Amino acid sequence: MNKSVVHITTTVETQVNAFMDVLPAQGTGSGIILSTDGYILTNAHVVEKAASLKVGLYNNQSYPAKLIGVDSEDDLAVIKIQVEKEVTLHPATLGTSEELKIGQKVIAIGNPFGYDRTMTVGVVSGLNRPVRSNEGKIVMNAIQTDAAINPGNSGGPLLNGRGEVIGINSSIYSTTGSSQGVNFAIPIDTAIAVIPDLIKLGKVSRGWLDLAAVQLSPQLVSYAKLPVNKGVLVSQVVSSGFADKAGIRGGTQMVQYGSSVIYLGGDIITKVHDTVVEDLNDLYLALLPFKSGQKVNITVNRKGEIKRMEVQLIERTAQHVSALVR
Repeated sequence: MNKSVVHITTTVETQVNAFMDVLPAQGTGSGIILSTDGYILTNAHVVEKAASLKVGLYNNQSYPAKLIGVDSEDDLAVIKIQVEKEVTLHPATLGTSEELKIGQKVIAIGNPFGYDRTMTVGVVSGLNRPVRSNEGKIVMNAIQTDAAINPGNSGGPLLNGRGEVIGINSSIYSTTGSSQGVNFAIPIDTAIAVIPDLIKLGKVSRGWLDLAAVQLSPQLVSYAKLPVNKGVLVSQVVSSGFADKAGIRGGTQMVQYGSSVIYLGGDIITKVHDTVVEDLNDLYLALLPFKSGQKVNITVNRKGEIKRMEVQLIERTAQHVSALVR
C-alpha cells in the first residue's frame, strides 16, 4: 500500500512582505494513486488554493501535478501527474465504507510533519459524523477514528485490516493543531461516487430540495402536536419554486426554536422514493445519488394524511449543507 501513497507539496502565493512582494508559502499533504495513468485523490483543502503542485512518489521521484477537479463540499479533489513510460504507478485498492462498525481496527497512512508514509493504528470511534473544517466547510457523514492524524496526513488513506482504502483522512479536532484522539475521514464510498464527475467535469453536481427543513425533536413533536416523531419538518418552501409547484407545503405559524425562527404547520418528509427519512442526515443521504434537474418522489405526512409528489431538484450548495448541522 505504501507505493500507492504520495506526498503532495503545494505552493501558495499569498504572503506579502513590507515591500508588497508576493512570496511563496509551502504546504504539505498526502494522496492516493487512483490509476496507472496518473490520477490521484486527495483533499480539496490541500490543493484547491495552490499556485503549483508537486507529487512525490515512493521511490523519491517528484513530478509536477495539475488540478483536475475539486469537490469542496466533501473536501475531495483529483490531481494528475504525467510520468515516464518506464515508471510504474501503483493504484490503491478501494474498499467500501458501507460495512464499517464501531470498534473496527483501521490504519492511517500519510506524511505528517514531512515524515513520508507514516503509519498509525486505531479504531473506528464513530460514523455519520457532521464535521466543520478549519475553513468553515461542513463535511457530512464522516468517519471518526482515534488513529493519529497530524498535519500532512490530510488526503492520505484510512485502511481496513485487508489494506483496502475505506476513507480519506481529512481533519483533526484539536486546539493545538495536532492529533488528540479525535480525527475524521471521508468515507471512500463518498469519494467513489464523485471521482468520475471530478475527472470528467472538474466539479460535482448535486441535487437538493428548494425548501427549509427542521429536524424533529421530542420537544418539537410535543409542542406542535405532530402526527409522527420521525421525519423532517418543512418550515418554508421557495415561492413558485419546484417544491412549491409540486405541492409541498411549508409552515404558517412562526415560532422561536433555539436560536432560529421556524414555521410550524408544514408537511413532514418521511420518504425519498422508497428510502425512509427519519432525520436530516437521512434526507442528505437519500438525495446524494441525484443531480440538479432530476426529479424525485417525495412522501410527506400532512396532518396525518400521507401524500406523494414528484419534485425537481435544484443545485445543492455549501449553504444547504451548513444548515443541516445548525
